[in-house]
Amino acid sequence: MAFTPADQRELYLPLIEGIHETPPFGLFMRNLVARTGARRAFLILTLANAAQAQEPVVIPVSAPRAHAEPPIDFRRLEALRLHPHGALRPGRVYALDEMLDYDDRAQLALQRAALEEMGIRHARWLRVSAGGAADAWLVLVRLREDFSASAVSLLTEVAPHLGSALRTLVALIGQRLQAALAQTSLERLGIGQIALDAEGRVMAADRIAESLLTFLPDPAARAGRRMQVLPDVARQIEAACAALAARGSEPPRVVRIDPRRQLDLVLRPADLLLDDPAARPAVIGVLRVSREQDSAAGAGVLRAVHGLSAQEAALALALSRGEPLIEAGMALGLTAETTRNYSKRIYGKTGASGQADLVRIVLNGLAPLA
Repeated sequence: MAFTPADQRELYLPLIEGIHETPPFGLFMRNLVARTGARRAFLILTLANAAQAQEPVVIPVSAPRAHAEPPIDFRRLEALRLHPHGALRPGRVYALDEMLDYDDRAQLALQRAALEEMGIRHARWLRVSAGGAADAWLVLVRLREDFSASAVSLLTEVAPHLGSALRTLVALIGQRLQAALAQTSLERLGIGQIALDAEGRVMAADRIAESLLTFLPDPAARAGRRMQVLPDVARQIEAACAALAARGSEPPRVVRIDPRRQLDLVLRPADLLLDDPAARPAVIGVLRVSREQDSAAGAGVLRAVHGLSAQEAALALALSRGEPLIEAGMALGLTAETTRNYSKRIYGKTGASGQADLVRIVLNGLAPLA
């Protein structure tokens, strides 16, 4: 079957663009329902390494004539013990009769009665696999007439393209996970980052930077945004970016971008490792705000790493926050003498030479990331 302009516009392009939708492939599903004459449909997406209790992503779609009908209950459909979805051959289109259990007459009668009640008299199943990393099951149903030969042929033609889109989605999910891992750790430390080009335009900003700063479209209508700061601050950022981009060995520059909040931005030459093709930033801007740590989690890490008792770990955390020794002990219900004894044990177990060294050990360790 040759690709038509309608195929490309209504199916293949929405598959490519659909990997960025939430949930993915919604427009593709709506167009596929219209093209095949289906009444209702759903697409189930499962990832191979998803948690056991994690629900699959289900994208239900109905034709306009069925907009008042409830979506297909895929859990009820699954409970009918039709031909197991995992046993379907990827890329092959299955008819409803192939899914029924003809070896058990009682089960067959139960299946047919339930399907009739659900308004499913004709259906097609299609399984798509992403090399073991993910699976998708596409189910389309009709009520009065079976699917035409051209509709089934269209599903067969679509299958490899849906498989390719699913593999791309899996790769994108992996990249999103990597980004989320890095961003979550930085957020625990109160660190925000901005990627800038050589002219000081913002190419990207993480969640903390977005929450702390205001960004405006570039006045020259070029790609990127500008930080909404005072004119003098904007000039300092532009000059620093130009210098750092021109001479990569330049030392970092510090610009106070908000005097009222005492918010500083450290600008340094970009050293990101990006695969081509990529628009590489020239400068990375880093800012930091105070973050309240989870004391219980941090103390648990100190206990596990250094063998501290619960009270010793709590005292060590308090000292790492700069609290005076005796006051920190009193807050924990300890006497002055007990506090001094605990501090000696803490220094001995952690190898710290004093409170300043303990602060270094705690803040450079895993406790702030717990």
